[in-house]
Amino acid sequence: MVATAAASAFFPVGAPATSSATSAKASMMPDNLDARGIKPKPASSSGLQVKANAHASPKINGSKVSTDTLKGEDTLTSSPAPRTFINQLPDWSMFLAAITTIFLAAEKQWTNLDWKPRRPDMLADPFGIGRFMQDGLIFRQHFAIRSYEIGADRTASIETLMNHLQETALNHVRSAGLLGDGFGATPEMSRRDLIWVVTRMQVLVDRYPAWGDIVEVETWVGASGKNGMRREWLVRDSQTGEILTRATSVWVMMNKRTRRLSKIPEEVRGEIGPYFMEDVAIVEEDSRKVQKLNENTADSVRRGLTPRWSDLDVNQHVNNVKYIGWILESAPGSILESHELSCMTLEYRRECGKDSVLQSMTAVSGGGSAAGGSPESSVECDHLLQLESGPEVVRGRTEWRPKSAKDSRSILEMPAESS
Repeated sequence: MVATAAASAFFPVGAPATSSATSAKASMMPDNLDARGIKPKPASSSGLQVKANAHASPKINGSKVSTDTLKGEDTLTSSPAPRTFINQLPDWSMFLAAITTIFLAAEKQWTNLDWKPRRPDMLADPFGIGRFMQDGLIFRQHFAIRSYEIGADRTASIETLMNHLQETALNHVRSAGLLGDGFGATPEMSRRDLIWVVTRMQVLVDRYPAWGDIVEVETWVGASGKNGMRREWLVRDSQTGEILTRATSVWVMMNKRTRRLSKIPEEVRGEIGPYFMEDVAIVEEDSRKVQKLNENTADSVRRGLTPRWSDLDVNQHVNNVKYIGWILESAPGSILESHELSCMTLEYRRECGKDSVLQSMTAVSGGGSAAGGSPESSVECDHLLQLESGPEVVRGRTEWRPKSAKDSRSILEMPAESS
């Protein structure tokens, strides 16, 4: 019945007639044609021949049909199906099996990676921003130098490097699960309205990265006396491993409401103590006293500096990196053009807020054309950032080295043939 239904879909078949009509119609056809007028194909001599038994003709829907008719229908049924869009599609099951195998292999490889820290009480980089080293005591993060982070020398600015140091420090605290609701404060510090404030920072820059470079920043903490914490940074070129920048800093606690310094509570010490490393500072401390300037001893003064809203951090005081930009506002232009900053020591005296008005003073203490020396010699400067009402905010000392001929080109310069 299946063969008949399939054949009838392509060749119309009339309703069944009486046996006499069928016999009469069959007698009018030639002997070599079947009941539908189709000439059957002769059987091959080499093929297997099956002798049909002399049984009565089979019936389909109550009507007798001849054996030749069934043979013709079987021949049509065994012919290959016509080429359509559906039967030309690839075997998708093989494709899906290959994808499943790849994903299973990748998942197994990721599971085998030993990237988690050994401390069970510490989150393992939940934000995908870095990783812990040395049993979770050192935090490492990578940064790509963006086009908006470079200056006229085609290298990253000192503010860019300082922002990378600050970001790595905060991510270190957050990834360790110690971040409360303050700016780098632990949960116990937040309960007591305590925040961290930096009192001293020293930075040595061996080389500034260029646009497109990827830098690797490592940071760790240690104790500094009874009531302070020391934080260290090491910046490398991620491709070559070359050390680019070294920095160290000292931090103390301050009450957020009273704005007074505070001792480290034992509960807070219990939070941060397990992460302290017993090592020496990565930068040798400059024990020289930073000189205090005034308008008579300064070579240049820049007045009327006011913070913008974007200069404030979550604790409602000016971000530490902003102070560096204000200090350099009063540096002589001749030094900025011919030299680059190689060393910086900052002593933070007090904070300032959104309504503060400041002035920046710089005195060239030796070397360089601004001090009557050679442009090819190093330069040292003393700095003071203070409120115009009198109180000091930051004292600083900077050292500058001559730029190379390649680095002294402006970013806007173009080869003569291209212009």
